[in-house]
Amino acid sequence: MAEPSFLDDTRAAYDSVAADYAKRFQAELTGKPMDRALFSAFAELALAAGGGPVADIGCGPGHVTAYLNELGVPAFGIDLSPEMVAVARRSYPGLRFDQGSMTGLDLPDGHLGGIVAMYSIIHIPPDVLPDVFAEFHRALAPGGHLMLAFQAGDERRHVTEAFGRAVSVDAYRLPPDRVAGLLTEVGLIMTAQLVREPYEGLETDQRAYLLARKPSTRP
Repeated sequence: MAEPSFLDDTRAAYDSVAADYAKRFQAELTGKPMDRALFSAFAELALAAGGGPVADIGCGPGHVTAYLNELGVPAFGIDLSPEMVAVARRSYPGLRFDQGSMTGLDLPDGHLGGIVAMYSIIHIPPDVLPDVFAEFHRALAPGGHLMLAFQAGDERRHVTEAFGRAVSVDAYRLPPDRVAGLLTEVGLIMTAQLVREPYEGLETDQRAYLLARKPSTRP
């Protein structure tokens, strides 16, 4: 079966800009103290829940995966773009990076202690998000935690240029309350929701962070 065209478009776009993207974003957390604090909170929650493997889904050049490992989390990265995976493997040779899609994770049921998806759901059409979140729920162990980040809003933008290269990919700004509702519908429990203002000179949109967990089977 042919995969959806939005996956082809997203893969092609990120393959074409992988090296430049890495140069631009690999050190981004250095100047984002609020984001680092949220990662620390997520790491503490994931480790307290049992310390199972954490998937950084849509890992790009691997900097978030590496930061989670610095926090003591046994993290590995998954990305749709083989060029991004190659960059991540070169940059962090001691860590694991796999090519794959959030629409169908090659992972057993209940395998993950946590999932992080940083700005990677933005290329998923909104009507496909319920399927993606159901896949996250399937892959999480009972008690496992999820952290999402995305640009807040309610519009589709068609991107035709990135880092001086021609691309053709849709990017969605998403309403945080609607995304939280979709997470709840697939059986996840919301634990936190934050919208922060953009860092001046670095971003143009508000950024939403959502944290949720899969219910524990323990009494």
